[in-house]
Amino acid sequence: MGLSFYTLTVARAWKRFDRLSVAELFASRYSPALGRLASVLLLLAMLGFGATYVKSLGLLFGPFVPAVSQAVVSGLLTLVVLAVALPGGLVTVVRSDVVGFVLTLALVPLMLGLGLWYGAGGAGLSGVFDASQRTVDPVAQWTHPALPFRFVTTLMALTCVTYIAAPWYGQKIFAARDERTAFRAVAWSAVLVFALYAGLLLAASYLRVVQPDLVDPQTAMPVMMDVWLPMGVRGAGFAVLFAAALTTLAGVWTAMAAMVAADFGWTSARHVHVQRVVILTIAGLHWAGGVWLVDDILDRLILANIPVVALSFALLAGFHWPRATARGAWVSVAVGVIWGVGSFVLVGEAGGYTWPWAMYGIPLIFASGVVVSLLDRSACRAA
Repeated sequence: MGLSFYTLTVARAWKRFDRLSVAELFASRYSPALGRLASVLLLLAMLGFGATYVKSLGLLFGPFVPAVSQAVVSGLLTLVVLAVALPGGLVTVVRSDVVGFVLTLALVPLMLGLGLWYGAGGAGLSGVFDASQRTVDPVAQWTHPALPFRFVTTLMALTCVTYIAAPWYGQKIFAARDERTAFRAVAWSAVLVFALYAGLLLAASYLRVVQPDLVDPQTAMPVMMDVWLPMGVRGAGFAVLFAAALTTLAGVWTAMAAMVAADFGWTSARHVHVQRVVILTIAGLHWAGGVWLVDDILDRLILANIPVVALSFALLAGFHWPRATARGAWVSVAVGVIWGVGSFVLVGEAGGYTWPWAMYGIPLIFASGVVVSLLDRSACRAA
């Protein structure tokens, strides 16, 4: 959903803009001060994203060395990612991304096929999931205890307004040959990513047939590979997962380093050795956050999006609505941050804060930006 929205709304626009950092849009379209604020908000969000990715590394590869703590495992793997990513920078990220993606295209169908094979015995999915979970019925599943469709609806809305501002996607769009290439690349990514995620989710569903007592759902992928794959193939499978983790983390790190250099006038940060120090610092912060702040990966990943959602009106209006003003953008960002943080604090995760945050907050962000921009224009004409 998020990449489809990205394709239709900003893929061509980002390539047309073609800068070093996505936050530069806010500086050039509105004001340098708003550009710096946007950069701070995106960097804050990416600190949260990176921490969850590092936590994922520990969960994925921890079973290989059960005697070693997850903190040590994730730390060692972070160092490996740094060793691969630092020498080549963005070029290494793009090349690794291509290789990892091709290997993933082979791994996911394999895991799905094995899931169908091993899960074929007995009652299959009907033995572990009731009828209400094996159909798509938004009304009946609206408040389903396993996965409320209400929650799914909020995620669809949130991904639409967060993917468009993702700095690591922006970096890859800037590297595209032209607007047509950028548009087609994201469009194909939307289709393939949907198919890959759907395949993994279905495979994980069949894992429930084989392993009904899975302790932690976050470990479904490594458990599937450990249970279904033979020894030699298992190692290759985990290598594919590490390649995906490498490109994700390295992409976030290089995007953050580029933002630090481009958005705050730090000229010396554009030198390679300074960039590497910045990346090392960011990697250390991500490791610390993953060890001490991240408990549930999905919950923290969603929470980290609050600053990104706040930028949604200013970004889309910056590309598509010439009447948007700097004051309207400032107000919309402030409303977005206050509403998102307020929803989390007042409603909380147990109360389902994502619903008021997404379903009321996003319209409020856009409404505040539009109203203030129109009033601002009217005041200017009256003067």
